[in-house]
This record gives sequence, structure tokens and C-alpha cells, in this order.
Amino acid sequence: MSAHLVRRPRRRAALGALVATGALLLTACGDQTDDDGGSGGGDGGATQDTGAEAPLHDMLPEDIQQAGVITVGSDIAYAPIEFYDENDEIAGIDPDIAAALGEVLGVEFQFENGTFDGLILGMNNGRYDVIMSAMTDTAERQQGVSEDAEGGADFVNYFQAGSAILVPAGNPEGIESPDDLCGLAVAAQQGTANEAVIEAQQERCDEPIEPIINEVDTETITALQSGRAAAAITDFPVALYNELTAGDGELFEVVGEQIDAAPYGIAVSKENTELRDALQAAVQQIIDDGTYAEILAEWDAETGAIEEATINAGE
Repeated sequence: MSAHLVRRPRRRAALGALVATGALLLTACGDQTDDDGGSGGGDGGATQDTGAEAPLHDMLPEDIQQAGVITVGSDIAYAPIEFYDENDEIAGIDPDIAAALGEVLGVEFQFENGTFDGLILGMNNGRYDVIMSAMTDTAERQQGVSEDAEGGADFVNYFQAGSAILVPAGNPEGIESPDDLCGLAVAAQQGTANEAVIEAQQERCDEPIEPIINEVDTETITALQSGRAAAAITDFPVALYNELTAGDGELFEVVGEQIDAAPYGIAVSKENTELRDALQAAVQQIIDDGTYAEILAEWDAETGAIEEATINAGE
């Protein structure tokens, strides 16, 4: 499934301060070593309501009810999905959705930074309770057969996005589709659906693509800005954010159509069905009460909205 890209105006003035964070995308600034830099930071956690004030609290496993915290593994270098803002606090679509889920579940969502392709293994080893990291729900990740999904996971679906092609402003190579990437240097993040786009296109090329695969997405954007790459493949919301904010909107543009739109999922251990079901109910509640739509509108991300919180909808 694909959809035409929608260019939206820059965020309203209330979000003007966040535009400055576009500069973060032009340097490899998100430290991907596990640290406590984002844990409990400002926008990274939900309020702690319990009992009657948190209607779904009793659905949570007893140990999480007692702890009052859900630890979230995340690669926090992926604006506008999750990133460190100019105050070094965690911001973005995922942290805002997590905060809203915390309101109805009565717990705090505490984000911890990690390398993307190690997140599922970290969760299954007990380091995190869940993962929120713009992670595409795929059958391979559910089954644990992809390289970044040892042990597998269940996914509570909460957003939808595909890949997009980001190029320098003016589109000097005239790129309009993945077919135009043949013979060019193209950057993407390791272990993501965006890397898979390059791999799939490579099989259709007479002149091979030169892949530039990076551990974090900020390095992908840096490769494009520096001229090492003629194009970058990244998630549509990330590509659009860069188009609108990087260099005050003068550096990049998104071209072509969104590629293979698919659900993002909150990853949960397959053994923790009680937590999975509580999260599904919480996502559905914030969809139904309008909070979800408000969050997406704040980030100009309405094109990724879903109407129903599903489980393992990825293919």
C-alpha cells in the first residue's frame, strides 16, 4: 500500500522552538550507547494516575502496577518520532503517545536509549518492558526470524508509515522513484525497513546501488547533506520533518510516493500477553477520546493515523 506524500505547512508558532532541533538531524548527535540520559526526562514520561483516575490500571500485570513504571527501549535519534530536544529532553510523537497511554494506565513510561537493531533482544532479555521506536510491525519480527528480532515479539499497532526518498533541494539527480536509485549512493539506517528498500531495489538494478548503511539515522541524514549520498531512505514522517526544518527548510526535499506504508507497533514480549492487551486497550482509548488525533496534529503527522489498535497486523 502506498499513498501520495502530503506536504504540510510548518508547525504553528507554539512549536517554533522545536524547529531548532532540526540541526540535531545534521550531526550524528544521538549517543546510541545505553545510558540514562533520557530516563524520566520531561516529555519522556507519563503522569502517574492510579485507581479511578486511570481507568485501565487494573488491566496491567501486577508487577507493573506495583512498580508504577513501564520501561521503554528506544533509539532516540529519529525526529520527529523520538529525539532529544534543545533542552536534552526526550520529545516526539512516541513520547507524547506514551504519556497519553500513561494517563489511562496510571503508570510512567520511562524511555531508555538503545541501538535500534538490539532493542528486541534487549526486551526479551528483560532490559525493557516494551519498545517504542518507530518500529515497523513485520511477520519476520513477530516470528523472530529477522536479524534484529531474536526471540520475536508481539506488536500493538498505533501508527502507520512507509519509507520515503529524501534528496538535496532541487533534486539534482532527478530522482522520482526507487528505480532512479540505481547507480547512485543511497543512505539508510541499519536494520530498518528503509535498508530493506535498498536491498529490494538492488535486485532490479542493472547498475548497482552503492549502499551507505549507518547505525543511526542522523548519520544517514549527514551522509546526504555532505554529498556522500545522492539520496537517503528514511521513514516518511522523518523525511518530511527534515524537508520542513533542516536548514530552515532549504536543504532537502521529499520526492516520489510513500513506499510500502505499514503499521508501527509497540513491541511486547510474546510471554507478556497481559501487558500487550492492556496497551491495546489504552491505545484504543486515546484514539476514541480524541487525544491521539490531537497529538498527531501537533506533529503534523495525521497521515499516519489509524482508527483501530490492532495486534500483529504487520505482514
